[in-house]
Amino acid sequence: MCETLIFDIRRYAINDGPGIRVAIFFKGCNLHCAWCHNPEGISPGPEKMYTVAKCIKCGTCVAACTEKAITLLPEGIVPGPGLCTLCEKCAEVCPSKAIEISGKSMSVAEIMEIIEKERPFMEQSGGGVTFSGGEPLLQSEMLADLLDECGKQGIHRAVDTAGHVKTDILLEFASRTDLFLYDLKVMDPGLHEKWTGVKNDLILHNLRRLAGTGANIIIRIPLIAGVNDHEGNIRKTAEFLLSLPEKVMEVQLLPYHSIAQHKYAKLGKSESFIQLDEPGRNSLDRVSGWFREYGVTVQSGY
Repeated sequence: MCETLIFDIRRYAINDGPGIRVAIFFKGCNLHCAWCHNPEGISPGPEKMYTVAKCIKCGTCVAACTEKAITLLPEGIVPGPGLCTLCEKCAEVCPSKAIEISGKSMSVAEIMEIIEKERPFMEQSGGGVTFSGGEPLLQSEMLADLLDECGKQGIHRAVDTAGHVKTDILLEFASRTDLFLYDLKVMDPGLHEKWTGVKNDLILHNLRRLAGTGANIIIRIPLIAGVNDHEGNIRKTAEFLLSLPEKVMEVQLLPYHSIAQHKYAKLGKSESFIQLDEPGRNSLDRVSGWFREYGVTVQSGY
């Protein structure tokens, strides 16, 4: 039975496609965006998350840990380097839920059961299911099964992707997917590699090929002040979109917020968090105006 790690399921999601949706977040990503707001979705494996503010310092987790991988100090628990086997015993016994394990192995049947419970809300609002991550296309077998099952049930299917996957894998899903939410970060390949860890040639190639299939595509741009909100980048993006064989439906601007800082702390990776600047209302208005000069429909996250 095919299973994969899911790190979050959001019911009543209204920002991941049309209508009210269920958003399923697959664990594992092959980009490392400096502004990532789901850092727990980058690693393909399970991870321990610890919220010090929730910890009541009862020592229950210490007693439950057979590997002696936890030490309790006045300021909270401290993991023993290399000792934790992620057996999940500490999370199971923690009375305040200060310890969580990010990444739950789930089957198609388990996920579909959750989706079915939300069906009335989806049908009344013209919504559906959005598969996100991480990068859902890295879990192609599981994703294909879920998309096919949703298709049989008449449920609208959206896939949120960064597009950095093999072209044949992406195109395989064109007939299985009703809407692609396709992320574009930065047009300059050097800057793209600096901020995400990979160049963007495959991403742009895949978008062109996907558009050629006639797929419904919404472009999503995480807008970060001083990174990709300048006029040169926006005009290059608009010109590229106009060069596609089929016009995309719209561009959605997603303004960066530093809300993920607490997630890095929970993962014990505070040093990996990079403080970037949030774009203001004026910046979003300017960017929207540049896109509209090219006749591109724009929606803003503010």
